[in-house]
Amino acid sequence: MTRVVVDPVQPDPMAIARAAATLREGGVVAIPTDTLYGLAADPWNPAAVARIFAIKGREDDRALPLVAANVGQVTRWIGEMDGVANRLAERFWPGPLTLVMRAPAELPSNVTAGGVTIGIRVPAHAVTLALCAAFERPITATSANISGQPATDRPDVVAEQLSRGLDVLLDAGTTPGGPASTIVDVTQTELRLIRAGAVSWEDVKRCAQRG
Repeated sequence: MTRVVVDPVQPDPMAIARAAATLREGGVVAIPTDTLYGLAADPWNPAAVARIFAIKGREDDRALPLVAANVGQVTRWIGEMDGVANRLAERFWPGPLTLVMRAPAELPSNVTAGGVTIGIRVPAHAVTLALCAAFERPITATSANISGQPATDRPDVVAEQLSRGLDVLLDAGTTPGGPASTIVDVTQTELRLIRAGAVSWEDVKRCAQRG
C-alpha cells in the first residue's frame, strides 16, 4: 500500500491524478469524506468491486454507495433526477445525504447487490470531489473498515486494518466523523427513509414539500 498525505482543503493535483490512475487500473483507494474514510473503486469494473468485498471480508449481499463530483456527474452516469430529487440535491449537496436512484443497466450486479437501485451523493470534502472529477465519473465510497468493525475517521486505523488489500491510502488526516449519511429513496412517489443519519428526516421532508 502507498500512503499519500494530502491537504484536506487543497489536495495536490498530482497526488489526485495518481489515485485516479490507480482506479482506472482496477485498484482500490482509501479516501477521506466529510464523515468517515471510505473505499473507492471503479463501480463499472466488477473485478475492482469484488476486491472491495474481499478487503472488507464482507458478503456481496449489500449494494455499495457511490459518490460523485457534482450533480452533472450524477445525471450523466446514473440518470436524470426529478423535481424532488433536484430540490434535495440543491439543498443538501455537497453533504451527507445519499439519494437512492434507479441504477443504470451498465452497473455490475455486485455494485447493486443484484437490485435495480443505487445510492449516490456529492460529499463535502475537497479530496473526494477532486478524485471524482479526475476519474471523470462516480466512484464507490463504502466505509473503510473490516466488516463487523466500526467505521473510522482516522487514517491510521485504515492503514492498520486494510493495508494488505489497499493500493493507495489518501491520508488527509482525521475526517469530521459524526453520523453517517442519511439515505433516502427517491424512486417512488413517496420519499422513503432508508437510514437515519447526519441530515434529519424532518429537514428532508420539509425540503421535498417545497414545490
